[in-house]
Amino acid sequence: MPAIIQLESLSKLYGSFVALRKISLELEPGRCYLLLGENGAGKSTLLRIVAGLLRPTHGTIRVFGEPRPADTRDRIGYMSHAPMLYDELSAVENLRYFAGLYREQPCLTPKAALRAVGLDPALARPVGQYSQGMRQRASLARVLLPQPDLLLLDEPFSNMDAASAHQMLNLLEHQRAAGKTILLTTHQRELAQPIADFTLILQAGAVKSFVEAHA
Repeated sequence: MPAIIQLESLSKLYGSFVALRKISLELEPGRCYLLLGENGAGKSTLLRIVAGLLRPTHGTIRVFGEPRPADTRDRIGYMSHAPMLYDELSAVENLRYFAGLYREQPCLTPKAALRAVGLDPALARPVGQYSQGMRQRASLARVLLPQPDLLLLDEPFSNMDAASAHQMLNLLEHQRAAGKTILLTTHQRELAQPIADFTLILQAGAVKSFVEAHA
């Protein structure tokens, strides 16, 4: 089965600071990869490069076989630390707006995307008044809206209570079972471990280990 992400000696420099150094990886479709490391290890930088939001300084990258991840952006769902939602709009109003950006591909309805993450589409309250856990779920609904094949999730469980975190975990398990590829970062390793197929640890921008999660 061809790799969905291929990295060859990939490095990212910010001036003299090396954020990523000579990373070579192949990630298979339909798997969940848990990306771990201390703050500053390069996790978010790696996700942004795979998402097509940053260019590597050296090395090569292929996503879905294409050398420019931006060319496959309609197949990639990226969830950053920031929720990327309009605070003055309700969740369903936000998703209606974002659905309008995907006119050339089939999307979930805003209501279906919200129900998938456990939010009530009838809730009229602005997103700016949501709890942090609710904002995280609304952000994930935005990511799921265009039904991407690759999910890149940066700390999706951040500031969630235990019930919300496990609900999101179940949702991600369903996404993986449906054939989606998931690459996620988290500081809550024990929480995400049950759905991970592989664990990738970065240290100072380099791959420290890359092993099967349940070996």
